[in-house]
Amino acid sequence: MFIRAYLRASTQEQDAERAKSELIHFAAEHGHKIASFYVENESGATLQRPELIRLINDASKGDVILVEQVDRLARLNDQDWHLLKQQLSRKNISIVSKELPTSWLALDLTKEQPDFTASMIKAINTMMLDMLAVIARKDYEDRRRRQLQGIDKAKREGRYRGKSEDSELHDAIKKLLEGDEPYSYSKIIKRLGCSRATVAKVSKRMKCID
Repeated sequence: MFIRAYLRASTQEQDAERAKSELIHFAAEHGHKIASFYVENESGATLQRPELIRLINDASKGDVILVEQVDRLARLNDQDWHLLKQQLSRKNISIVSKELPTSWLALDLTKEQPDFTASMIKAINTMMLDMLAVIARKDYEDRRRRQLQGIDKAKREGRYRGKSEDSELHDAIKKLLEGDEPYSYSKIIKRLGCSRATVAKVSKRMKCID
C-alpha cells in the first residue's frame, strides 16, 4: 500500500501546498510515510484535473489517497462524484481525510477488526464521504451564486470593471501553443502554473483570430 497525498487549491493566488506539513505529520502519527504528492491549482468542481488523473493512473490496487478535507478532492456534482468513486473502486483505492476519523481505518493495518465491525465502519465511512461531498458541492454553488449576485449588482450600479487579464501570461501561453512543437494543455499548465481555463481561453481567441 502506498499513501498518495493530494493537495489542491482553486486559484493561482492560493497556496496548494499549504497543508503539506500537516498531512506528513498526520501520516506519521499513524505509522506511515507519504509516498508521493500531487499538487495542483484547479477547480474541485471538475474531474478534468491533470494531477488527480495522474494520481489515479499511478495508483496500484489498495493504495490510499490522503487529503486534508474532502472538498480538496471534490466539489463535484452527483454524476461526477459517482464517476470518481467508480474510478477509485476499480483499483480499490481508499480515500482518507484528516477531517474524517471513520476514514482512518484504511491507515490502521495493525488492528484486526471483526468482519462485521470492519464492514460497518466501511459503510459508515462511505456514507460520511458522500455527505461531505454533497456539502462541499453546496458550498461551491452557494459561493458561485453569491459571486454572480455581487457582479450583477455591481453592473447595475456601474461599478463592475471585470477581472484584469495577465497579458504576459497570455503571451507566454500563446507562444507555447503556436510553436513548432505545440505544447499540450497539461504541459503548459505544469510549465507556467496557470489554470486549464486560462489556456483554453487563449486557445479560443487564437482560433477566432485565425
